[in-house]
Amino acid sequence: MGLGVLNDPKYPNVPGTVNIHEVVDPAKLEDWEYEEPKKRGDIVLNPQPTDSPNDPLNWSTSTKLVILFILSLTSGVTVSLGPMITTGFDDIATAFGVSVDQISFNIVGVMQLTTGTGTFFTAAAAAVWGKRPVFIISALALFGTSAWGFFAGNFLSLSIMRAIQGFAAAPLETLVSATVSELFFVHEKGKMLSIWNLFVMGGVKLGQLIAGFIIQNLGFKFTFGICALIYAGIIPAMYFFVPETVYFAPPPETEVIFDKASLHIYEIIIPETKKTYSQRLRVFQGRISHASFWRMAFKPLPLITFPAVIFSAMTYSFYAAGLTLIALLQDTIFSAPPYNLTASQIGLTNLPLFGVGLVGTLVSGYCADFIVQFVTKHNNGIYEPEFRLILMTVAASLSTVAYVGFGYSVAAGAAIYVPIAFLGVQTFAVPFAMSAMFTYVMDCHPTHAAQAFVTMNFIKALLSLGMSNFVNSWFDQSGPKAVFIIVAIANLGVSAFSLPMYIFGKRLRSKIARSAFHLKF
Repeated sequence: MGLGVLNDPKYPNVPGTVNIHEVVDPAKLEDWEYEEPKKRGDIVLNPQPTDSPNDPLNWSTSTKLVILFILSLTSGVTVSLGPMITTGFDDIATAFGVSVDQISFNIVGVMQLTTGTGTFFTAAAAAVWGKRPVFIISALALFGTSAWGFFAGNFLSLSIMRAIQGFAAAPLETLVSATVSELFFVHEKGKMLSIWNLFVMGGVKLGQLIAGFIIQNLGFKFTFGICALIYAGIIPAMYFFVPETVYFAPPPETEVIFDKASLHIYEIIIPETKKTYSQRLRVFQGRISHASFWRMAFKPLPLITFPAVIFSAMTYSFYAAGLTLIALLQDTIFSAPPYNLTASQIGLTNLPLFGVGLVGTLVSGYCADFIVQFVTKHNNGIYEPEFRLILMTVAASLSTVAYVGFGYSVAAGAAIYVPIAFLGVQTFAVPFAMSAMFTYVMDCHPTHAAQAFVTMNFIKALLSLGMSNFVNSWFDQSGPKAVFIIVAIANLGVSAFSLPMYIFGKRLRSKIARSAFHLKF
């Protein structure tokens, strides 16, 4: 047993379990067939990089960080497209003569659904043709739909635009986190994912803040127009500085050399030539996989039978849906008595939440890697993906307190800083859960990571769609106390599964590795 994680006596070499503090036996070094693993300091690199200069794992840290920054910024802007319009629900209702529930469903819920559905096809396209063309086409489509939203003349046009925009946003939901696993090693993933999470959190919170002022002073359509301008700046940055990160080592080229002096024949491997900058700028590198597009598109569906994937999907969905829930109800809660806030003032309530989210994201990213390295060191250098789930103790406890406190404080009409403080606790908790779930799936099933994220986001989309269809009317009928107590109980119940997954997760991984059914995928 490794610190509470049960071993499988029938299958000692379980995928996902790695030794990142391997001490090399001197006797091995004398074996000419032995190849010492590549290290950084005392840490064995996982995954092991190739010797090719075209392997993204071998790129410079600055190159990797530029790629991560551009993709994270694009993700942040894209994530903001959903909640940014919530502060303008009343303006949209007045302009087009529709109800708030209709707006919530058509403008937010349907977009979430098409995003979740679109991830099946965009992840498949990335697996077959690479991530670079998918990212660039996505950015172009987001630019076009944002411009469409600025000129939309009726509610039907706006609704259709949002459905298409959701599909265009799909790659930024799943492929960025998968890109992190292609650029960085196991001991770096937590911190690097926290950078992405930081921009996502900023998109949710700052997007609403900025949109509140735009809507109040210029009108809700200008939120789309300004987003179009931002995408116009992102597209060239993505073209010039985000190369293809999917790498498959080509068959080695060899050369036969005859040594006349010794009369021996040697076969040497010719090192792979580094691609030129102009070669890396090509949008389409050709087909990088012979896998069927349609098979890859539906590959995420069987992944719901992988325990680590379905557990992470449900947990991630509940925490992400919590952010959507707050975004959908903020206007309803804070525009009514006793708060009576304007759209810009409601947007300002997200400023302290962004600050708290910033701290939570950075702390969770640091803790994700620090805890893993600390626990691994005390487990004789053996790393288990279940160590990532330790972060859920923070996420579950804080989020439960936050939901209950928020519901009670709003029901009591407490001073505005009280419910905002509880929202801050919830905002601080969410990055811990997201970091735990993304890194856990990456480390359990690295070859299925992109498709696993599709499954996770699709379940989140279904939950968000259902919630957007009734949450405002449910809140009006039941009140804040009842709504948020139910949310807290559901959230705590889902989080509680982290304990059995921590204990039995390795045995479940072992069963998956030995299952004839799962080996097909």
